[in-house]
Amino acid sequence: MNDLTTKLPVNIDDLLTLRTVESERIEYKSGWNPESILHTICAFANDFHNLGGGYVVIGVAEQNGQPLVSANDAPVGLLPEQIDAIQKELLNLGHSAIAPNYHPLTASYEIQGKTILVLWAPGGESRPYKAKTCLSKKADWAYYLRKHTSTVKATGNDERELMTLAATVPFDDRYRQTAKLDDLSPYLMREFLVDIQSELSTEAHDLDTEALGRRMNVVGGPSEMAFPKNVGLLFFNERPEQFFPATQIDVVYFPDGAGGDRFEEKIFTGSLGRITRNTLDYINRNYLKEAVVKKPTRPEAERFWNFPLAAVEEAVVNAVYHRSYEIREPIEIRIDGEYLMVLSFPGPDRSIRLSDLQAGKAVSRRYRNRRIGEFLKELDLTEGRSTGVPKILRVMKANGSPKPEFESDDERSYFLIKLPIHAGFTVKSKAEEQVTEQVTEQVTEQVERLMIALVEQPLNTKALLSTLKIKHRPTFLQNYLQPALQQSLVEMTEPDSPRSPTQKYQLSTKGKLVLEGKR
Repeated sequence: MNDLTTKLPVNIDDLLTLRTVESERIEYKSGWNPESILHTICAFANDFHNLGGGYVVIGVAEQNGQPLVSANDAPVGLLPEQIDAIQKELLNLGHSAIAPNYHPLTASYEIQGKTILVLWAPGGESRPYKAKTCLSKKADWAYYLRKHTSTVKATGNDERELMTLAATVPFDDRYRQTAKLDDLSPYLMREFLVDIQSELSTEAHDLDTEALGRRMNVVGGPSEMAFPKNVGLLFFNERPEQFFPATQIDVVYFPDGAGGDRFEEKIFTGSLGRITRNTLDYINRNYLKEAVVKKPTRPEAERFWNFPLAAVEEAVVNAVYHRSYEIREPIEIRIDGEYLMVLSFPGPDRSIRLSDLQAGKAVSRRYRNRRIGEFLKELDLTEGRSTGVPKILRVMKANGSPKPEFESDDERSYFLIKLPIHAGFTVKSKAEEQVTEQVTEQVTEQVERLMIALVEQPLNTKALLSTLKIKHRPTFLQNYLQPALQQSLVEMTEPDSPRSPTQKYQLSTKGKLVLEGKR
């Protein structure tokens, strides 16, 4: 797949498979239809839901929103000589048929011998935009929006709401006039492009910071006064906290519980993509544990985590995505013997009810950080589109964990996600804390039989021999009782008088946990 003109900061394969870009942000056109494409560009520029604009792929037919192209089927394609003519017409339409003036970025690709043209139309900085309803000289003008996978005229409440978005560019997409282009790290920008397998990575070394930044839409303004955008400084500056104080993630662990005097703290600073990944890696390596418990009633072992990684990932990335970088409060992750909690500021939009969040039914219509979400999606750290909470609920349930909890106040000044620890990890006593996957897997068949015999009530040696149908006492002591006592799975009812004639044996708390699949 060879690029014929310029390159965009997105993998073309993602556009043709809907892997990291939602279908509502892509429109496929089998051929050049200037009027229809103009309206779609206008809709993407208005970016009504703050999703980051979208893409028009020309030369690819579609069916039910799916591109008709595969490893065996070539796209419809365009004639190579059409590309230059289309780009010239787009330039003219951007001046004469859309207001304020707006010009998408373009790139052409060759796929299986066919040429296609991709238009990238990021959310505009001067919305709302309106376009001619048709390309005649006396045409009316209208505002256009994306509704699911369709482009429609804005009417009624939608048009009034679009008007309120005038000059309200999301914070992460604004220029940072106190910063310089030198504050963007070309190394981090190239690293990102390689990471997401963007075709732009092949020529990034030949571009200066401004040119590369404009290609990635992290630099804006006229050439004589170009500025980095906030999202560029957050992702492509080694120390974004110098521009956005408290851009960090604090991980605090309380080994003795939240009320204890001891705690361990680790603070992650740096570019947003790195600290997100480093935080998740640190938590995974140090605080996530898996239990493997052999069940006496079935051959396969039961496996579960204290906190499932997928749920932790969603909670942390949600905080990175939706927090305000204008508020001087870090993201805080607290871990103790009961919860893993992720706290960020501020809370969800007031239109979202907490009861809907708890049920996994909340859908946001407006995203605080449309560009941050766009970069996180490219890094495969989030899906966006309000899928995080339902995934947390689903993953916690699959792990056998209690339901997660979501908290905020009436002012929505904060958002707290609480992931309760799996019940199998809530034990506090020393014997119970010593139950590990190795111990439970080393329990012999004989010890298991002994433990099952003691489920109902304590028994003395004679009763156990009868229940287990064992006639040879030394065999019982060597293969059953002594191993169970040594592993603290069984205990004496009279530990201070081991030889008492009334001595019986019972399951210890540890033994009960092993049989019940807990640790």
